[in-house]
Amino acid sequence: MSELAERHTALLFKPFTVKNLSLPNRIVMAPMTRTKSPGGIPGPEVAAYYRRRAEGGVGLIVTEGTYVSPAAGFHPAVPHFYGETSLAGWKRVVEEVHLAGGKIFPQLWHVGLTPSSNGKFDPNAESPSGLAKPGEKIGEPMTQRQIDAVICAFGEAARSAQLLGFDGVEIHGAHGYLLDQFFWKGTNQRTDGYGGDLVARTRFAAEVIREVRTQVGPEYPVCLRFSQWKQQDYNAKLAENPQELEQFLAPLIAAGVDLFHCSQRRFWEPEFEGSSLNLAGWTKKLTGKPTITVGSITLNQEFLQTFGSAETAATTGIDELLERLEREEFDLVAVGRSLIVNPAWPEVIRRGAIGELLPYQRDALAQLV
Repeated sequence: MSELAERHTALLFKPFTVKNLSLPNRIVMAPMTRTKSPGGIPGPEVAAYYRRRAEGGVGLIVTEGTYVSPAAGFHPAVPHFYGETSLAGWKRVVEEVHLAGGKIFPQLWHVGLTPSSNGKFDPNAESPSGLAKPGEKIGEPMTQRQIDAVICAFGEAARSAQLLGFDGVEIHGAHGYLLDQFFWKGTNQRTDGYGGDLVARTRFAAEVIREVRTQVGPEYPVCLRFSQWKQQDYNAKLAENPQELEQFLAPLIAAGVDLFHCSQRRFWEPEFEGSSLNLAGWTKKLTGKPTITVGSITLNQEFLQTFGSAETAATTGIDELLERLEREEFDLVAVGRSLIVNPAWPEVIRRGAIGELLPYQRDALAQLV
């Protein structure tokens, strides 16, 4: 490895601190749904899966999405973050990760009105306006009572995380799930205080964040994952320009967000014309808050290209990522699919042996290794 490459790579291994959390490096395990928790209970194999990533050198693990309430999702093997048995399973996960020297957040999740595995929608699923996507009405808008219950469920889940020993929490507000359905005009057509313009549509998420903050106190790290794209529309944008993005983020910060996880399908793509900054770069520039970048790190194809096909995502270089990190465009780097097939990804990168990384294929999702 050249001296320049060593200097760049070393940036990934600089410590980082947010609130009361100190991380040994800038590498984050991205949340990835694994559906390996029958009955919503994460078992010993789930704990071992996360521990292996901590042993491989990941600074922070963000778990797969976890349902905050019985109404939050429908897949029978997605883990719950409520109920005595499921929480006991998560306690085992935390203990294993900590024994390996790692740090870990749960991702707290409510899917809202999204299709089940057979492609059908439940008309009783909770959503802002009963819209699966713009113009496609499936159910009825959430009542105030339902909204209040969801806010409470997120708060209770966050409090449980803190009591179990998790190092912080991430709230899933991206990809067209419930919080994002409130953000997006295409699925939020409410005429009460939870609808309206872009800033007004942040109210529900802000109330969730505020309740989480109330439950965990001022020094416990709270991360929000958000995206411009939606699974209902990959070209959708909440904010069309930096000014709108700044307006959108302000009430979320006021509610208590410490860290933004800025989801893109390809981290190298600029978010707005006239600048090379990606979503994480713009978010940090506009808010001063630390950000996590994510999106096809060390892979040449984004997730959706490999999810439904047998295509292989080949390993790519890391130079552009490290150059952006050196420019302090973002603070942390979330690695997803490459960590599924390369549990020791951080150590491989540290040694400058990127050529040793295995490519990613969809079949890797079939098991926890």
